[in-house]
Amino acid sequence: MRKLQAQGIHHITLTGADRQTSIDFWEGLLGFSLIFDQPNLDDYSQGHLYFAAGNGQTITVFTNEDRKPSGRLLEDQVGAVHHLAFAVSRSVLMQVEERLDERGIKHTPIKDRGFMNSIYFHDPLGLRIELASYRFEPPEGATHGDVLAEAHRLRVERGDLAIADVHLADAIENIVSERTPRM
Repeated sequence: MRKLQAQGIHHITLTGADRQTSIDFWEGLLGFSLIFDQPNLDDYSQGHLYFAAGNGQTITVFTNEDRKPSGRLLEDQVGAVHHLAFAVSRSVLMQVEERLDERGIKHTPIKDRGFMNSIYFHDPLGLRIELASYRFEPPEGATHGDVLAEAHRLRVERGDLAIADVHLADAIENIVSERTPRM
């Protein structure tokens, strides 16, 4: 059978509470600019906010002034979204704990994921949010995915549990070597 071949995430739409709660979180905390809003064209009783989420992608939120945050965390269940992860620079990640603390937002400590570091907290509606920073930069002409795929290949070949710095460094070296003309 032939694939449909999606080419990336176009946007993610969330069911939000009231308009201001969404603006305060997505623009006020995460810094995603509100680029436009209009009615939800499938249900005019709701607003539809569009936030610029980086790299040309958007996060959109359906809002309704009658909905307010419940204060409950969303349940982990089959078919549910576990979390949304957003990229931040290392310098921003090093400031996240302090900035979340200033706002009284509970969070995990920064976690070492081998190839990235990240921190988790919840939005006002109970959705788990991750801010993640890669621990490497891909060589020119390569993507983070290229490096991760090669690091994974090396990790499996070596029988290691998870990707670590040595796999990343060796993956980058392999990618550069493959692209460098031999004399």
